Amino acid sequence: MQLDFYVLVMRDAPNIPQLEANVIRLHRLVETAELRLTDGSAAPCSKQVKPLFRHFRRIDSCLQPRVAFRGSDEIFCRVYMPDHSYVTIRSRLSASVSDILTSVSEKLQYSEEQGQREEPLILVAVTSAGDKVLLKPDDGCIFTTLGINSHLFACNREELRSLVPLPEEVQLPPEDSHIHRIEAEDLANHLSAFHWELFSCVHELEFVDYVFHVERGRRETANLELLLQRCSEVQHWVSTQTLLCEAPARRTQLLKKFIKTAAICKQNQDLLSFFAIVMGLDNGAVSRLRVTWEKLPGKFKNLFRKFENLTDPCRNHKSYREMVSRMRPPVIPFIPLILKDLTFLHEGSKTFLDGLVNVEKMHAIAEKVRTVRKYRSSQMRLDTDVSPTHLQNKAYVRQFQVIDNQNLLFELSYKLEPNAQ
Repeated sequence: MQLDFYVLVMRDAPNIPQLEANVIRLHRLVETAELRLTDGSAAPCSKQVKPLFRHFRRIDSCLQPRVAFRGSDEIFCRVYMPDHSYVTIRSRLSASVSDILTSVSEKLQYSEEQGQREEPLILVAVTSAGDKVLLKPDDGCIFTTLGINSHLFACNREELRSLVPLPEEVQLPPEDSHIHRIEAEDLANHLSAFHWELFSCVHELEFVDYVFHVERGRRETANLELLLQRCSEVQHWVSTQTLLCEAPARRTQLLKKFIKTAAICKQNQDLLSFFAIVMGLDNGAVSRLRVTWEKLPGKFKNLFRKFENLTDPCRNHKSYREMVSRMRPPVIPFIPLILKDLTFLHEGSKTFLDGLVNVEKMHAIAEKVRTVRKYRSSQMRLDTDVSPTHLQNKAYVRQFQVIDNQNLLFELSYKLEPNAQ
């Protein structure tokens, strides 16, 4: 009840100026309540259940600073049935598929469904495009590896073919009005602040685990995978917002805003956001909008061409590497490229030579991981305030709604400009 009231007030605040003073007061009350819940003085048997990024859209939680996840942390997660009913389970972040199915079965034994299920359950990840991935019983840490709009389904093997995405994943969301109200500078600063929090949560060893997990026999990379998911989310958010904007003039203005936002993110040395925005605008469904791009002022066209050159992967991302080498900390790097370099180092040479550790390979990997420490050797500080608009913008940036189905994005694109090439 309290959370529902808080969400409604946050949504109504932009349209009711009289609420401005009360929003700050209400936000502080929510913060105080959360701090009491997470206070270490709680009973020893109680364990905090953390809200996992994207799984529950809790505005009060998303306004709190991000904290690092560990495999032993417990979260709440929904597991759906073929008829789109669901059970909510409490699980360790590192739980295996078998553990998750055990929790689901325990929940179902109190419902009528259990009596109808004689075959053992399987766990399936279903994407918004309808693709299905059957998860193996010993797979672990699956919560953070799910796609942006993917969901877990429990069913028997006969029901596997009948699984379809949730209705909200195949229906078009309404056009977002907040993106047109927020200034490019505010948008960029909130993006950079949030991504710095996420980047700061990633332990250096997660980069090693991500590449070596097959040999190490374990994978504790939750914070790194959430950061990678966020990069993909921002990319799809840029494409989604552009294609949901039906008015041509507003759509061109939106392109200008995204290009300005990318420029400020680059100035903030937030290269993760910079890359994600440029890649979102380079999405085929957006780049084909010839009429929209032609209306863009020449200044912005030239600026975007420069950005495309910086994100060009030619010659092993030479332009990007030269740019980032001139930057001093703090820097939020383009994380996928670091992982690409580590994977190249790992797969390009053997870990053991004649029964001995390949020291040269280990030194090269350690040197690459040290760059992450260097990027975070100074704290990123951005100008922010505590106005109601600031809180609304902060909440908005941390819980994007996106379309990650490329076919659906192209459908939107062809509706906007059927004859564009």
